[in-house]
Formats: sequence, C-alpha cells, structure tokens
Amino acid sequence: MFLRATILTAALGLGAIAAQAETQVQLALDWKFEGPAAPYFAAIDNGHFAEAGLAVEVLAGQGSLDAIPKVATGAYPFGFADINSLIKFKDQNPDAPVVMVMMTYDKPPFAVIGRRSLGVEAPKDLEGKVLGAPPPDGAWAQFVPFAGASGIDMEKITVEPVGFPTREPMLAEGKVAAVTGFNFSSYLNLVRLGVPEDDISTILMADHGLELYGNGIIVNTDFAAANPELVKGFLAAVAAGWTDAIADPAAGAAMVIERNPAGDLDLETRRLQMVIDANVATPWVAEHGMGGIDPDRFERALVQIGETYDFAEAPDASAYFTDAYLPEGGFPLR
Repeated sequence: MFLRATILTAALGLGAIAAQAETQVQLALDWKFEGPAAPYFAAIDNGHFAEAGLAVEVLAGQGSLDAIPKVATGAYPFGFADINSLIKFKDQNPDAPVVMVMMTYDKPPFAVIGRRSLGVEAPKDLEGKVLGAPPPDGAWAQFVPFAGASGIDMEKITVEPVGFPTREPMLAEGKVAAVTGFNFSSYLNLVRLGVPEDDISTILMADHGLELYGNGIIVNTDFAAANPELVKGFLAAVAAGWTDAIADPAAGAAMVIERNPAGDLDLETRRLQMVIDANVATPWVAEHGMGGIDPDRFERALVQIGETYDFAEAPDASAYFTDAYLPEGGFPLR
C-alpha cells in the first residue's frame, strides 16, 4: 500500500513540472530501444510533441513491470506498460495513482513459437510435445487461459522450464518443439540462429481465444487531473508518431538506431513491422480507431486473468483504464 506522504510528494513534484514555461515530461518505456519504440522518437523528430507544447524525454526500461511503479510514485508522468501487469499492481495497491489512458497493443504479443518440422503449427499440436517456458515469461503467465480457450489438454504437454538466454537456442537445436515468448522477439531470435523462416510457426494467443489486451500508455492520475489538456496533447502526438511509423517503418527504425547505435537497422525494421501487423493495426483498430478498448472484451479479459490470479477485491475495469483523454472514436491510423 502506498504511503500518503509518498504520493503527496510525488504530486507536488509533478505539479512543478507542469508549471514550467516549456513543459518537459518523461516517458518510461517497458524495454530498451528497439523497433517498437520508433513511434515515440517519430513524435519527437517529426515535431508532434513540439506542436503539443511538449519536450519529451524517452527512457528505456527493463520489463513490463518496470514503468508502473515509476509512474505510480510520480517519478515519471507517463509510461508504457502491460495492462495485465497494471491490473495486478492496482489490485495489490488500490490507492496507487496510475491508470492506462491509451491502448496500443490491441492484441498482446503473447505467443507460442514452434517449428513446423517438429510438428507444431496450431495450438492442439502442442499436445504430446515438449514446450520450453521460462517461469517468469509474460507469455507463459497467460498459457493456462490460452490453453482453456483453445481446447488444449495441459496434461498432454511436457513443460520444460528454460532460461531466457537458452529458450530459442533449445528450439533451434530441437530440444523442445515450441517455446512461449513474444511474437516479435522469439521469431527474430530464431531467424538470427539460422532457423529457416518457413519452418517457424507463430501461434498468437490472441488469435486463439485469449481476450487479454497488451501494452499501452499509462499516466500518473494526479498529474493527469492537474494537466488534462497536456495529457490529451501527449496522446495525440503519440498517435501521430504511430501513423508515421506505419507509413515508413524503415524511417522509424532508423530513429531508434540513432538512439541505439549498437542495434541492427534491418532487424529493428522487421521487428517494428511485425508489431504493426500483429499487435497494433488490427481489424478492430481499423474500425474503431487506436487507443480505446472494447468494454465487453475487457470484462472477459478480467475473467481470464482470474483463472490464474486471485483478486484481493472484485476487479473494477474503471480502475485500470479510462478513455477520458481520448478523442471520440479513437485515433485513426492512416
């Protein structure tokens, strides 16, 4: 439970940021600078944040949980985080001033990556096979509801706990028939290990009954209440950055490489394109715009989370997501 003094101090700090003539804000990412970070750098380099009166600093992260406490304590006003992690965090810290205000990954990246030569192309193919799964893996955490939704008999799968560094090498060597991971990471890791692309199968859990959402923009609610127009401008600039990245992924990836010279331009261009195609520019987003959620689907997602997580209190969708800072109909991605 958050201490009242901590929250008060954080709120005062955020208020000082908002009071500056040139509004400087920070965005805490969930991971290092790779292809999916391109839209934020496009929003900087193409002037979208500047048009909103913002000077934005983007900071790398260390995982899905990383940005949530940073934003909740007021260390940063904005973050990019997994909503499923946010839901659990809010259940355990109900007074924490943090909420998601813009859904980005309409389909989460949770996936099973298999090899066709080892007999894995569809969910039911996992029965009778060995599945490599790192215990802390975000995709593995969703496997039970995915299995239930897709009719997989868990008792017919041999689950092999593996480490993150050995996950794809074990699949490349045929020691496991499939692994859990993110669609845009495990696939490209296998390609780099020399596995032929026509031998790699990607089973995106969201395409097989998993109702969960993925990552999006979170905000400190004290900051948002004091600066509603700033938050709206920030989200509009992010959406414009996504439009730029979708129109020219190679240019977006090049902006990432400017900040991460050790990266590979071709690899990050591919990673960005995979995220766009599988996770962001979905049919639902094409129809309804980017940023919002389907309330009925979200309620079903909360039920699926409850299959593997014991809520301390009955889940309340409004505590985790709000569309108060989005335009009606969301942001069109053209």
